[in-house]
Amino acid sequence: MNSASAAKPVIMSTDMSTEEVQNKAFIPEHVAIIMDGNGRWATARGLDRSEGHVEGVTTVRRITEEASELGLKYLTLYTFSTENWNRPKEEVDALMTLIVTAIERETPDLIKNNVRLTSIGDLDRMPDFAAERLRACMRRTSQCNGLTLVLALSYSSRWEIVEAARRLVAEAARGEIKPEDVTDELFASYLSTAGMPDPDLLIRTGGDKRISNFLLYQIAYTELIITPTYWPDYSRADFRTHIAEFGKRQRRFGLTGDQVIASETNNPKP
Repeated sequence: MNSASAAKPVIMSTDMSTEEVQNKAFIPEHVAIIMDGNGRWATARGLDRSEGHVEGVTTVRRITEEASELGLKYLTLYTFSTENWNRPKEEVDALMTLIVTAIERETPDLIKNNVRLTSIGDLDRMPDFAAERLRACMRRTSQCNGLTLVLALSYSSRWEIVEAARRLVAEAARGEIKPEDVTDELFASYLSTAGMPDPDLLIRTGGDKRISNFLLYQIAYTELIITPTYWPDYSRADFRTHIAEFGKRQRRFGLTGDQVIASETNNPKP
């Protein structure tokens, strides 16, 4: 779980280069993104919804590149929710094919840029051809130690929490865990994000003001940014703007502003 640390507020123009943001902003360790608006982007242009998803893949590439250049450690993208299985079969089939084809195409560049690919979610629910190809790409990038790109696929936060609870109950029934052993840290170790820091920043594109069953346990103290920009139009500059906005915020974690300032004074960042 994240410790109660805080970023120093900074004043900056949001029209900054990658290097300027690196030099002046508090760079979050982990950014999560709800990539929304592909279908609406396509509909507004008189295109089939699938065209929006295709264009959205291009955005994934540029934002992953920008995240890597900025020095983020984790980028988690809400790629396909369990609720998305309820969409028309034709759209779901097209999405599955698009996702794995795009991942395979991008894997050599991920390796070149030292990006490790991993996933969270119920992969057993995915078609065999998609799950097998995805796992193959993850194995190919497993030695990379730069940015970790996390794809939330067939993912639901409620599903994840219930699965964690089931595992805890099963171990308790076998006498391996006592009720008093269960802590925040222990419970988090049963989630699919075990070993990852909680997101510092959650960005949602497309303008909807909801979390949509994404990382509900992990975002307890995450900073939120909602932009009306549809995901296919989301640019590197937009991402830098939001990283800059994050750098201006004072994260208090339940403390007062004065307490945070005093802590920063007594424990300055290196």
